[in-house]
Parts: sequence; structure tokens; C-alpha cells
Amino acid sequence: MTLLQPRLSTVTSMTQQPPGIGSFSEDNIGQWHHVSRQLSWPLRKLWLNVRLEDVANVPSQGGVVLAANHLSFLDSVLLMFSTPRRVSFLGKAEYLSAWPTRKLFPAAGMIPVDRSGRGVRQSLDVAARKLERGEAVGIFPEGTRSRDGALYRGHTGVARLAVQTGSPIVPVGIIGSDWALPAGSRTPRPGASVTLRFGSPIDLGPWHGAGRSASAMREITEEVMASIAALSGQRRFHHYAPTSQAAGPHEQPVIADSGAQNR
Repeated sequence: MTLLQPRLSTVTSMTQQPPGIGSFSEDNIGQWHHVSRQLSWPLRKLWLNVRLEDVANVPSQGGVVLAANHLSFLDSVLLMFSTPRRVSFLGKAEYLSAWPTRKLFPAAGMIPVDRSGRGVRQSLDVAARKLERGEAVGIFPEGTRSRDGALYRGHTGVARLAVQTGSPIVPVGIIGSDWALPAGSRTPRPGASVTLRFGSPIDLGPWHGAGRSASAMREITEEVMASIAALSGQRRFHHYAPTSQAAGPHEQPVIADSGAQNR
């Protein structure tokens, strides 16, 4: 079973500028979600052993931000289609450089984000409107996949989305997806176990009245990352994740801070 996971070397050779949210109709995002969920059923139910823990912590209605760690390409697929609710997910626009993925991923529910910084605010605005309409939106606060299994510093976009829309944040710890589909692999390991562990919604009450100050957004984000770490069992680093294996330890992906500096 081969997933539509474009290799980055292929992506960069095809285009120098990945398509951002401006390349897609907002109304088309998620239009094939139900079909995609059905198509992913063999992967989730037969090929892999996917286990959901405490999924009842996800509110059955109303806007909610699902904030998860990121270990594998599988993470967004499993979180979007294993969670009982319809979930849209913020994902990197580099995946959309090939024609099949350009059509399929947004229709399945992906909100593309150009991580170079162009159009990040647009993508977050689309996510905010979905939350305001009572939908569920997923986000990886680290902004990129962890290559070594550690949990890195989170970007504050997760807090900004929640505060802007009044939506609760449900932390999610994903365990085993890096073994099921390691970086660079095209086919998941048959029978591999992946656990999605949902935490209790984070109470934003202590920050009520704090506005959207940088310090408040950072404190909320730190609470989110601590909750994810408790669920996933990952060791934590307090610097941003490298954007590639060759990147330095303090290189910062743009996604999720939406232009804010020194968070």
C-alpha cells in the first residue's frame, strides 16, 4: 500500500514556490472528506493497528483545535480520518506541487501552508473561520516533523487560533507513527501499531483577559506542549525543530507563529 507522499527532492525540482492557500478555493477544502475517510479505511483498519485512547475528550460539537506532535506523514491522515469528527488540518504546501496531491489533499481537508512565510496569515485565517463555524481543526505546533522522535518548541499559532475563536485546545499524543511509516518510506509497515491519545481540553481560563500578548500566547503554547509530551512520552527540547536533518538546531519554521518574532 503506497501513500501519495511526494518526495521532497521531487517537489523542489518541480517548483521553486509551493502553492499556498491563495491557489485554492476555501469552499473546496474538505469537500471530499467523507470519500477520503472511506478510502483510508483499509489503511486504518486492515493494514495498520490504529488505537484511539480517550477520544471522548474531543467535544462532539463546536470549534476545537486538535494540537498534536508530528513524527510521520501518517499523522495528519490518521488524525483526520480516525477521529469521529470531521477534521481539517494545516499542512505544508510543499506536498501540493504534484498534480494528484494538489487536487486530493485540499479536497480531503488539508489547509495548505507555505512555510516560507508567504500566505501564512491567510492559511491561519481559513482555519479560524472553520473554527468559528464550529468545525475541528488540527495543527502541529512544532511546525515540522520531528526527525529524531523528540518533541520540540511549539509555535504560538495554536494559542492564537484558540484565543481568537474561543475554541478549546485538545492535546493529542501520537505514538508509533514514525515506526509505521519512517521518513523517506513510501509504504507503511503491515500490522504496525499507532496510538492516538487524546488529552483533556486545556483550560484557557487562567489567560482570560490577557488578550493576545506575546507572553500569554507563549504560556498557552508551553502548556499545550507539556500536555502533548505527557501523552506521547517524548523527551522535550526547548528550541525549535530543525526543518531538515541538515538544518541547525535553532532554525525556525515559519508556520504557526504567523509573523511573530522572538516567541
